[in-house]
Amino acid sequence: MTQTMISSPTRDVVIGFGQPFVIIGERINPTGRKILAEEMRNGDYSRVEADAISQVAAGAHMLDVNAGIPLADEPAILAEAVKLVQAITDAPLSIDSSIVEALEAGLAVYEGKALVNSVTGEEERLEAVLPLVAKHGAAVVAISNDETGISEDPDVRFQVAEKIVRRAADHGIPKEDVIVDPLVMPIGALPTAGVQVFRLLRRLREELEVNTTVGASNISFGLPHRKGINAAFLAMAAANGLTSAITNPLEPEIAQAVMAADVLNGADPDCSRWIKEHREPVAEGAGARRRTGRRDRGT
Repeated sequence: MTQTMISSPTRDVVIGFGQPFVIIGERINPTGRKILAEEMRNGDYSRVEADAISQVAAGAHMLDVNAGIPLADEPAILAEAVKLVQAITDAPLSIDSSIVEALEAGLAVYEGKALVNSVTGEEERLEAVLPLVAKHGAAVVAISNDETGISEDPDVRFQVAEKIVRRAADHGIPKEDVIVDPLVMPIGALPTAGVQVFRLLRRLREELEVNTTVGASNISFGLPHRKGINAAFLAMAAANGLTSAITNPLEPEIAQAVMAADVLNGADPDCSRWIKEHREPVAEGAGARRRTGRRDRGT
């Protein structure tokens, strides 16, 4: 089965069928976070550092690092953020930008095998990003849209994914290093968004045999109690073949849904991780009393 390895200097993370679901922490992203954007623009990375540490502590296996700040020097800021995060955590990174020069700057300072986020099916983007991915021996997120935009037809999005995998191979990038994002639409605007993406995920797994990722919170955009929708979506998507997601590990609902999905999908043998996380602690002295009681009953 297809497995994608992403690495830092001291840690490997494997994304793949039958493997534990991989959480890619989303919080190092200034989009919609005015304070973080201003701090990063001014060279203050204290919040980036705190977000990196807290996400790993909460269970993130990887971290997405984005520096998309309007009118800022994104290549320089992204490179600095990548260096800082790698200095304080061993989590492998997803280097996230729509600007090719920023991706190049981030990859130039990255130690290990990075995940590049992202490439689309647009010709200009393919020819700009794929050579960069190949040069650095990275993996890449393939987003299923092209010059025509985001199709509401899941078959069209599948065809775009096929195209990107094929073009990646032309650049020497194996399909194991292409992680497809089938694109999640807001369920509040498109009632079929859930069933569409589940169908796509099954096809991507069974026909194209690639790993997948999504921006999980897109599904709940505009709805109340988004955490509940996001958690249910992740568990259902994992059952349909999703192998990773860019999401917020600080939300307990998300962490629990992912861990439960691993149990139900057979990726947590003997439920060992679930039991370790949720077993009630034994009060001091209680274990000895229980053992004594068993001995007394046996005499």
